[in-house]
Amino acid sequence: MTADQTLTDPRDLAAWLESGCKPKSEWRIGTEHEKFGFLTDTLQPLPYHGSRGIRAVLEGLAAQFDWQVSEENGLPIALTQDDGSSITLEPGGQLELSGGLLDNLHQTCNEVNTHLAQVREICEPLDIGFLGLGFHPTAKREDIEWMPKARYVIMRNYMPKVGTLGHDMMKRTCTVQVNLDFSSEADMVAKFRASLALQPIATALFANSPFVEGKPSGFESYRSQVWTDTDSDRTGMLPWVFDQSMGFERYVDWMLDVPMYFVYRDGRYIDVAGQSFRDFMAGKLPGLEGVYPTLRDWEDHMTTAFPEVRLKRFLEMRGADGGPWRRLCALPAFWVGLLYDAENLQACLDLSNDWTLDERQALREDVAKHGLSAKIRGRSVLDISRELVDLARNGLARRQRFNGAGDHEAGFLNSLQEIVDRGSSPAAVKLAAYDGRWNGDLSALFKEFAY
Repeated sequence: MTADQTLTDPRDLAAWLESGCKPKSEWRIGTEHEKFGFLTDTLQPLPYHGSRGIRAVLEGLAAQFDWQVSEENGLPIALTQDDGSSITLEPGGQLELSGGLLDNLHQTCNEVNTHLAQVREICEPLDIGFLGLGFHPTAKREDIEWMPKARYVIMRNYMPKVGTLGHDMMKRTCTVQVNLDFSSEADMVAKFRASLALQPIATALFANSPFVEGKPSGFESYRSQVWTDTDSDRTGMLPWVFDQSMGFERYVDWMLDVPMYFVYRDGRYIDVAGQSFRDFMAGKLPGLEGVYPTLRDWEDHMTTAFPEVRLKRFLEMRGADGGPWRRLCALPAFWVGLLYDAENLQACLDLSNDWTLDERQALREDVAKHGLSAKIRGRSVLDISRELVDLARNGLARRQRFNGAGDHEAGFLNSLQEIVDRGSSPAAVKLAAYDGRWNGDLSALFKEFAY
């Protein structure tokens, strides 16, 4: 199926998803993370233009390292490499690395470290820093510029119609996520169910966004809370994933009803926000009657759904706050250890398969506020986290992927082990510092936690 192939039958969409199935020997790891840029003298977010802006960062990376510039309307908006990795801009200027498809976590962590070293080399002379958190700790919405990408104009105009926190999601949140493979439809369903049910556990372990506009928000992961009032049509815990009907066709059926944002034609984005992809496939999209979607349109549309776990031709784990470099490696370690090991995958299903819809939803809401102290059926998330980190460690040991020093991948879980041993999330540590040595002054956060 080619990118320009016309689509009229939903079965073709399911077949495209199914074409992502790979034998275990070809399973790979793709890691993405976002981070906030700031001016080190004022701690203000980066503008796009100017000698100390995001554009200067992109152009500096392209000039000094092996990145190719992608432009929109003559402005740099992304960088790419031949291995499929890219550096892109989120709506508020958050810088995102989308890494290549790698065999093991040693390669993943080397990729992250190389990227952060390159960014530091470009940014230090400009007095620019970057911070890994789930929500911007001090900036107001109006303090953050919109990036010059046409699709973001369409999204920001639509967001207030369907929720109150969509602009916060776009401008003030950062995440780290990992993309993982499956071997069959049954394997996809099992991994989807296990990871979706347990995504709140990852949210609690990685909770790292307790501040809003300089003060405690009352949430350990305010980023997670933001998603609850962004757009209910395209977010959430997808209860039907746990139904008997779940499969590639069922996911397609849901995506066909997720309202569209745009259609890209002849170098421009056409605003079709709120319209139906079903109508598009029937050639009945208002304003584009007689025009049918291509595979490229479907791929674009799939990027506009934001559930806690997202299916493409792989599965995306989307529940974690952004964080420091060690936790950028720990997130893929956690999920690879659980989902790429058959014994652990079954253990995850056994742990969560009798949780009810209401219990899963309550857990997802509670961890945003209470982190590791949230409970399900009287059992704390901390206790469950401890069990899952142990499982993941064993799963990574069984993978037998070693670095040059003879170490297997389980060492990348050490930052999570510290969290469960301590019994408090990264957010809780920052809240204690805010009440203690920082004396309510978050400028210290930028100094202690910058990359």
